[in-house]
Amino acid sequence: MTREPIEDRLARAGLSPLARTAWLEVSLDALRDNLAALRAAAGEGVRVEPVVKADAYGHGAVPVALELQDAGADGLSVATLDEAYELREGGVTLPVLVLYPIPATQVDAAARAHVATSIGPGVLGARILAAAERAFRDGAPPLEVHVEVETGLGRGGALPGEVGTLVEQVRRSPGVRLGGVWTHLAAANDPRYSGEQDRRFGGAIAPLDDAVTWGGGPDEVRRHTAGSGGVLGAAVARREAARTGLAIYGLVPDGLVPAAATAPAAALLRPVLSLHVRPVRVVELPAGHGVSYGPVFFTAQPARIATLPVGYGDGWQRILTDRASALVRGVRVPLVGRVAMDAVMADVTGVPGPPVTEDDEFVLLGEQGPGRITVLELASAGGTISYEIVTGMSRRLARVYDRAGSVISVRTLTGGRPEWLASSSGTGISAT
Repeated sequence: MTREPIEDRLARAGLSPLARTAWLEVSLDALRDNLAALRAAAGEGVRVEPVVKADAYGHGAVPVALELQDAGADGLSVATLDEAYELREGGVTLPVLVLYPIPATQVDAAARAHVATSIGPGVLGARILAAAERAFRDGAPPLEVHVEVETGLGRGGALPGEVGTLVEQVRRSPGVRLGGVWTHLAAANDPRYSGEQDRRFGGAIAPLDDAVTWGGGPDEVRRHTAGSGGVLGAAVARREAARTGLAIYGLVPDGLVPAAATAPAAALLRPVLSLHVRPVRVVELPAGHGVSYGPVFFTAQPARIATLPVGYGDGWQRILTDRASALVRGVRVPLVGRVAMDAVMADVTGVPGPPVTEDDEFVLLGEQGPGRITVLELASAGGTISYEIVTGMSRRLARVYDRAGSVISVRTLTGGRPEWLASSSGTGISAT
C-alpha cells in the first residue's frame, strides 16, 4: 500500500515537482480500455465519438482528447465553441461537434477550424446558415451542420414536424454540409422513456430516407441518439454513431442497469480519475478541541488530526462536511469538521501501526490497498450526481497522467513548467 512518492515518480519522468501536495491522477490505460469496451458495446460499424466537454468531465480536455485520438476514437463532442478551439490549439485533428448552436459571428472561424455545429429552427439557425454562406464566398470551407431533433428533453432542436423542412433548408444552403441528425436522451436509465424518444426520432427522420444517405463515411450523414446510457442500455438504436460521455471515464451513469448484452462491456469499465493528497500538518489535539470553521466537530478524546490541502476551491464540495472519508494505508478514516476552501481534516487516530505523518499519501477518490471510494459514493453523500463530482474538480488541481505505470505528463495552472521562477525575465518579479 506504500507507493513511491509523487516527487520521485515525476523526477524519473523528467518532470518538475508539483506546487502542492494535492493532485489528480488520470489513467490513460483505463481511458483506452474504456474506449475499447464501449466500442464493443456499441457494435460493429458504429462510430464512437466521446464527449470531452467541461474539460473532459474534469479529466483534462486536451490530454484526454489526444489519447482518445491515438486510441482510434472516431470523433469528439463538446458543448461550446471555445472548447473546440482548445482542442484544435492542442493538436487534436479528429472531427469535433459542438452540441449547441454557435454564434453566427464565429461561423467563419469554426468552418476554417473544421468544427461542426448543431443547429435548430428559428433565428439562430437562420443566422448560422447565412453566415456560413458569406464565409464560403470569402473562401472558407463548408460548415458542417448537425440538425438536433427535440424528442422529449425539452431543451433544444427542431420539433419532429419541423425536421424535414430544416434538413432541406440546410441541404440547399450554400457553404453548409449536412453532417448528421441527432437527439439526446432525457432519462437514459428509463427504458420506457428512452424507447419513446427513440421512436419519435425514428419517425421524424424516416421521411428523409429517400433524400439523405445515412452512414459513417465522409460524404454520408450520420444519425446519433445514444450516449453512455444509450450504449449500455437496450432501449435505443445505435444507428451510425454514439456519443459516449460519462462511461468513457469509467463510470456507469447513475441509476442505469446495463442490458444483458452490454453488461460484460460495462463490467470492464474502469474509473480514470483518482484524487490524492499528502497532509500539510498532522497533530495531536486534546479532547474538546474544535476542528475547522464554525466548529461542528469537537474531539471527544485526544485525537490525531491530519490537515489535507484540498477543499471546496478544488471541487471537494462543502456539503460533504462530516459525510465523507479518506483512505490512508488502505484504512478508511473519517473527514471531520467543515470543508474549507483549501483544506479538510481527517481523524487518523485509529490507523494501526506507527502514527500517520506528513509523508503518508491519502486517497479521497479512488483505490488504496483494499479500500475504495467511488464517485457514486461521493455523489450520494453530497446529494448530487456523478457528473457533478468529476466535472467539479477545479483547474488548480494538477492532473498527473499515467500510462503503463509511469507518469508521462502533468497539467498545472502554469502548464507544468514552473521554471520561470528561476528568472525574473518577463515576469516583473525581482529575485531579491
